[in-house]
Amino acid sequence: MNTIDPRTRLLLEAPIGATLLRLAAPNVLVMVAQAAAGLIETYFVGKLGTDALAGMALVFPIVMLMQMTSAGAMGGGIASSIARALGAGRRDDADALVLHAIVIALGFGLAFSLALLLGGRWLYAQMGGSGASLQAAVTYSHWVFAGAMLVWLFNSLAAVIRGTGNMTVPANVTVVGVIALVPLSPLLIFGWGPVPALGIAGGALALLLYYLVGTLALAAYLWSDRSLLKPSLANVKLRWLLFRDILRIGLIGAISTLATNLSIGVATSLAGGFGPAAIAGYGTAARLEYLLVPLVFGLGAPLVAMVGTCMGAGQHERALRATWIGAAMAFTLTEAIGLAAAAFPRAWLSLFGTDPAMLEAGTLYLRAVGPLYGFFGVALVLYFASQGAGRLLWPVAGNIARLAVAAIGGWLAIRWGGGLMQVFVAQGAGLVVYGVVIAAAIAGGAWFGRVGWPCRTATLLRRIQPG
Repeated sequence: MNTIDPRTRLLLEAPIGATLLRLAAPNVLVMVAQAAAGLIETYFVGKLGTDALAGMALVFPIVMLMQMTSAGAMGGGIASSIARALGAGRRDDADALVLHAIVIALGFGLAFSLALLLGGRWLYAQMGGSGASLQAAVTYSHWVFAGAMLVWLFNSLAAVIRGTGNMTVPANVTVVGVIALVPLSPLLIFGWGPVPALGIAGGALALLLYYLVGTLALAAYLWSDRSLLKPSLANVKLRWLLFRDILRIGLIGAISTLATNLSIGVATSLAGGFGPAAIAGYGTAARLEYLLVPLVFGLGAPLVAMVGTCMGAGQHERALRATWIGAAMAFTLTEAIGLAAAAFPRAWLSLFGTDPAMLEAGTLYLRAVGPLYGFFGVALVLYFASQGAGRLLWPVAGNIARLAVAAIGGWLAIRWGGGLMQVFVAQGAGLVVYGVVIAAAIAGGAWFGRVGWPCRTATLLRRIQPG
């Protein structure tokens, strides 16, 4: 009989709310630190001039797509698979999943490298880059995506450790790395003493060094006596079943990630019909929506581990209770931020500019959509819980429904003579649909078979219990 590790027992037996909050704290710190890393690099690259900053801005959405896919989508699949294996007492499978996660990371990292090294210039030109800004984008992109495998390895190893319920080690590695970036970025960008000035390439190189050292630190922990997992690269045979367990969650999650970014892109395009100030106002206001993603991820990552472990152990009722407690926490956090933004929109918008037309457009967005941010928070945290359960069909369906409502509703608003406010109302309606679809599906039993409403918890549990 396998002895349950204390960390696994914590996920299976400790009070849910207090445990989620305690595990979420280091994750939130990680997200703040990673956001700080991007701001640090942007700040110093901005000192090189407008062309360098514009070039970096062209590459940023692709870097974010890689980050969200590796850390959130595929990372969630990795953490979920390991948590469910540990919860079911399959220690050998949990150990073997580490190697499978590394192989997946190397494969996707190589794919990103080839795609952007070969097609980056064409892509950034299609996005509007030209002249010096396009050249800056290509230079920065070549350096960053030459090391794409480091980004994937770092995020995948962090997901492996989070899958065991350990949120502290990835947090510590990330925070220490960001502290090191503060002097490293300007050193490589501007040079000093024997170190030559590398310009925008120096910013990319500093970022890759951060991921390299972080990857080595995470690997050193995993292969140390302190790690719950005992991976071996020598004696493990690659098995399709273990690859499938990760990929069936990670690939579906990637679709959801793409839909999220498409929703922002469609809204930007619709706002563009009202002029550059509308684009600037929407883009500035929507940065707050992007900020909600890492904040909810801080809560969602431990929820993946807890739900996955409970599902693996057959504790379905506890998995559902943890899910709804996490949803309540996420709603409270994101709704408070949205209401504050709606009440005081210029407190956020004025951080990025003072143009009156931009401020007016951004204010319209925050007043229309901000009060509905709670639905966005619920949708995101239920997406993470569904990763833990290994059931992502309805979260993806909800995100696609959000995209459809926002895009079609915004287009109809313009076609029927509506203004910018009506376009933003459609974006808010999309968030409501996103949250309601996922919550209703889980409440109706989507994790355990056919969906049917209404479905009380007791009835649902009777349906899923064996025998």
